[in-house]
Amino acid sequence: MKKILLVEDNKGITEGLCDIFTEPEYKLYTAKNIKEAGELLSQCSPGLVLLDVGLPDGDGFEFYKKHLAKHGLAVIFLTAKDEENDIVKGLELGAEDYITKPFSVRELKARVNRVFMRQEGKNSVSVLKAKNINYDIEKKEVKKDGEAVSLSSLELRILDLLFCNHNKAVSRDAVIDCIWEATGNDVYDHTVTVYMKRIRQKIGDDVIKTVKGIGYRIDTEDN
Repeated sequence: MKKILLVEDNKGITEGLCDIFTEPEYKLYTAKNIKEAGELLSQCSPGLVLLDVGLPDGDGFEFYKKHLAKHGLAVIFLTAKDEENDIVKGLELGAEDYITKPFSVRELKARVNRVFMRQEGKNSVSVLKAKNINYDIEKKEVKKDGEAVSLSSLELRILDLLFCNHNKAVSRDAVIDCIWEATGNDVYDHTVTVYMKRIRQKIGDDVIKTVKGIGYRIDTEDN
C-alpha cells in the first residue's frame, strides 16, 4: 500500500488529487494545516508526504525539519512561489522533489510514483530491457547495444511518463499534458505522433511494442 499524506489548504488541489489517486494501491490522507498533519502522521504512517510550504498556521519548511526529517520521511514540497531560493532550500533540506503551482495532477502523480520506485530499490535498476535497450530512469540514460542514445529532455520526460505509470495505460491526453507543461506551447494529436515516432526511431519500434506487452503502453493511432 502506497500511503500518502497531503498537507495542503487549497481545496481544488486536494479534490484533484483525491480524484486521481483512486487505485487500490494508493491510500491518500489529507490535512489542511500543520496541526492536522501532526495528528495524522502517527496514525497513518505515510510513505510520502506532499507538503505545502506556505500554510496558514506555520512554515512548511520548519514543520519538515521538526517532524518529518528526523523520521526519514520522503517529502515533495509544493509551493506557489517559483523562487530559486525556495527550491534550493527545499532540496538542501532533503526533499525528494519540489513542484510549483499551478501544476498538473498527472505530473504530480508521475513524480509520486517515481519516489515510490526509488523506495522500492528501483532507482538504479534499468526499468526497460528489451532488444539490447537499457533505460535507467534515475540517471536518465538510454543505451542501445551498450552505446548511449541521445534523447531530448522532452523525449525523456515522455519516457518517464510511460514508466512512472507502470502497469497502467498512458493516454494521448497525458502525453499532451506532458509536452504542454514542458514547452508551454499548444499541443495537438499529431504532435504526440511526431514525438512517439522520434522515440521509436531512436530506441526501436519493437521496443515500444515490448513495453506495451509488459503493461506500459500509450494509446496512439500510428501503430
